[in-house]
Amino acid sequence: MSDKVLLAHGSGGRLSHDLVQQCFVRLFTNPALERLDDSAILECPGRLAFTTDSYVISPIFFPGGDIGKLAICGTVNDLSMVGATPQYISLGVIIEEGLPIEELQAVADSIQAAAEEASVQVVTGDTKVVNRGSADKLFINTAGIGRIAEGVDISGSNARPGDAVILSGSIGDHGIAVLSRREGLSFSTTLVSDCAPLNGLVADMLKASNQIRSLRDPTRGGLSTTLNELAERSKVGIRIEESAIPVKEAVRAACEMLGFDPLYVANEGKLIAIVAAEDADKVLEAMKGHKYGAEAAIIGQVVAEHGGRVVMKTLLGTSRIVDMLTGDLLPRIC
Repeated sequence: MSDKVLLAHGSGGRLSHDLVQQCFVRLFTNPALERLDDSAILECPGRLAFTTDSYVISPIFFPGGDIGKLAICGTVNDLSMVGATPQYISLGVIIEEGLPIEELQAVADSIQAAAEEASVQVVTGDTKVVNRGSADKLFINTAGIGRIAEGVDISGSNARPGDAVILSGSIGDHGIAVLSRREGLSFSTTLVSDCAPLNGLVADMLKASNQIRSLRDPTRGGLSTTLNELAERSKVGIRIEESAIPVKEAVRAACEMLGFDPLYVANEGKLIAIVAAEDADKVLEAMKGHKYGAEAAIIGQVVAEHGGRVVMKTLLGTSRIVDMLTGDLLPRIC
């Protein structure tokens, strides 16, 4: 690893993974942290999930959302990925001097709307203003708490050979939508971020089956990085079918033009579910009945071979290894 922190260390890919492991995980090891899931599971009266995140997206307004909606949905989704019902959120905002009050109010309104949709409460917060040039308009930090029902055990380390891999919908929407606004790109079709709270979708999935092994939302680093994390955590292989992965034509065309692979582009309203094979169809049906899972598809399966690796059958019928994102495809994306 480099002797200096690089911008690529924040990409969500291999360098991010290595930095977290070497600088933090080894120092702060404890049973809650060692699972390395999107939320810590705490043993309290009942079980609580606790998560924290920071949002530094540029621009702060983008097609389909803004930094406020992103902060609430991101926190809600991290709690949901361990099967928790999100309940409370803290909100810390760092504001650059000169930000128009109108823009700040618009973000606050968006936070309220997203919290209402997700049925969570913002119960505490903090505000700081920094000198002009010391931040990029607005940064947000959150923490979230949710309650986990008895019998729910969802973790990135639970995948088993034979399980089905389900994706809740099309990939790459968020990353391309943000990039198009940032760079002033125009496409024939409007590209909109998929930013959305997924706790309602997860609740429907849990009603359909108690055999959901793992859940993850493929944000920075995209689908490929998240699948690799699951394979590594569970010490299994994952095989996926390129033809089964939903990608909007507008996103595909934009990626071809820009030289991107949709597998590595960020999402903010999609999830990956690892489900016991016998319950895969029931879970898929439940997902398709929810507005945030209407495009859900089974895209592959967990296998015993090539542990820790993801292999994809391409449209040409060949197989290739799908590795983690290494560099920084789209910085400042969430």
